[in-house]
Amino acid sequence: MKKITIYTGPMCNYCDAAKRLLIRNKATYSEIDIGKVEGAMDEMIKKANGKRTIPQIFFNDEHIGGYDEIRALEKENKLLDLLK
Repeated sequence: MKKITIYTGPMCNYCDAAKRLLIRNKATYSEIDIGKVEGAMDEMIKKANGKRTIPQIFFNDEHIGGYDEIRALEKENKLLDLLK
């Protein structure tokens, strides 16, 4: 499986939903809370081509997007193939 990184923040319902979606699809991930890790927000913005919203999700350093994008991949039955 690919290395999954998810940038999250405090009290973020979309972050929680994205993490549940990944767990539901048996994916393990590393979480970086931009509210707790110094410099994480700047790192996320740079890696996500300027996107400032959370969550931001990466598979092997490839930017997937946020919750809406990962949910769309799941609905289109494309997520499991991307996780391999």
